[in-house]
Amino acid sequence: MSIAPEQVEAPARDAVLFKSSPVRTFLALFLLLMVSFALVAPLAGLLGAGGSGQRWWQTAAQAAVVAALAAGAYVFSTRGSLRTWVRVSSGGLELAAQESDPIMLAWADIKHVTVRREGLKNLLEVTPVDLDRVHPVQGEEAGPPALAETPDGQSFTADLSEVWPSPRRLRRELAKHLPPDGPAT
Repeated sequence: MSIAPEQVEAPARDAVLFKSSPVRTFLALFLLLMVSFALVAPLAGLLGAGGSGQRWWQTAAQAAVVAALAAGAYVFSTRGSLRTWVRVSSGGLELAAQESDPIMLAWADIKHVTVRREGLKNLLEVTPVDLDRVHPVQGEEAGPPALAETPDGQSFTADLSEVWPSPRRLRRELAKHLPPDGPAT
């Protein structure tokens, strides 16, 4: 069981929380599947796939049921249920990624921060100046977020695909706290 951000006291009053949202993920997938249906159904009819004899609203209702089941299955799947949260404040950056224990890095302890796209995923990479300067916030059950080898050294990584507000907003919030000539975003 992961630690919720509400269970950890924010290091400063100006903290902005970014966390995964199963409801947002469900709605985004549902809408994507419905738009796909709306685009493909007329093309299938034009290409001679033949009609099913049903009225348009019956087919749309079936598409809505299939979209709801598919989106719901993803949200409750192992991959979709992994919780991630990032909190940015004048006190530093807190991160709990895919059910890890949260960690805290003061801004002076961060060498490099990147928010980037990799295929369909948005990724956060946080490279500490030194791994010994990473502070566990609370708990020691799951361990820290995953580490990946990057050109800047070992970095904590987090999938931001389901994080709300958006990764774009996270990038803007990080820019407020990082020095202009310091770690990149």
